[in-house]
Amino acid sequence: MSKVVTFGEVLMRLSPSDSRMLRQSREMEFFFGGTEMNVGASLAIMGCETRHITNVSDCFIGESAIATMKSYGIDTQFVNRIEHPIGLYFLEVGSAMRASRISYNRLNGSFANIKPEQVDWEKALEGAEYFHWTGISPGISEGAYETLKQGLQLAYSKGIEITADPAYRSNLWKYGKEGFAVLKELISYSTIFIGGVNEINEILGTSFGYDKDSFIQAAETLMKEIPSIKKVFDKTRIGVTASNQATQGRALVNGQYFETESLEVNPVVDRIGTGDAFAAGLIYGLINFDDEKALKFANAACAIKHTILGDVNLSSANDILEVMNGNSGGRIKR
Repeated sequence: MSKVVTFGEVLMRLSPSDSRMLRQSREMEFFFGGTEMNVGASLAIMGCETRHITNVSDCFIGESAIATMKSYGIDTQFVNRIEHPIGLYFLEVGSAMRASRISYNRLNGSFANIKPEQVDWEKALEGAEYFHWTGISPGISEGAYETLKQGLQLAYSKGIEITADPAYRSNLWKYGKEGFAVLKELISYSTIFIGGVNEINEILGTSFGYDKDSFIQAAETLMKEIPSIKKVFDKTRIGVTASNQATQGRALVNGQYFETESLEVNPVVDRIGTGDAFAAGLIYGLINFDDEKALKFANAACAIKHTILGDVNLSSANDILEVMNGNSGGRIKR
């Protein structure tokens, strides 16, 4: 299978169980996650060779994070251990009309202190066919931005397919850089855009609407403004309540628009990592299928992740294919 390289923070998630509020609980479950690592883990579970690049703390918590990544099948040889704590986030899982809530503790963590000289990008990208990044990483620190930029420049020069999920987090970007300008710069080293009208409007300063024709116009404008982008894939969500969600995918490739059917998930077990599941499903699909089937596979991966506790989509490729092919009744397998 193709080798996929991911770059980004690994976080420890702490959360009260059973959808409790923090004030109701005296104990919490923990999981290791992180947007890009979630993508790499899902791809590894589906059979792809994956490698993750990050910093973790040089203590037993960092050791546990590395062991977790290895348990998924991720190559961790480019995970550095340094004398800074691993990033944390706290999650209260919502239910029905009560929204989930997240609080981060990451801005002086081990990944925030990454520096370009800590990564041998030539070796890290050896054999890579895909390199995946998100807009979260360059927002954490200038060091993370510079390190990512160095990797993207080299990957682009090598002709590696680069998937960009330009997620913008307003609570980041505390080090003096203008977030949208940085994202536009980094996307210019990318070839596949995983995002929709919101992201395009933010990056380009446009005001496209959300209907089909507006999405097509937005995607066309993005590819004209940033010619390195050849394909645009978007995940849309319909949220009835925190417990009832529906997902759908749409794309513009070579001037052709296509979309998937809507997949409803009710009740939702865990919404965290569903966008990462979409990205992983898309990359797996692009490696193995045509563009339209890749989008359908990505949407099915996103939907099934809503049923899995934790940050990572633990579903196999066959599990996802079954959902994609309409087997969503949840019958017991014997």
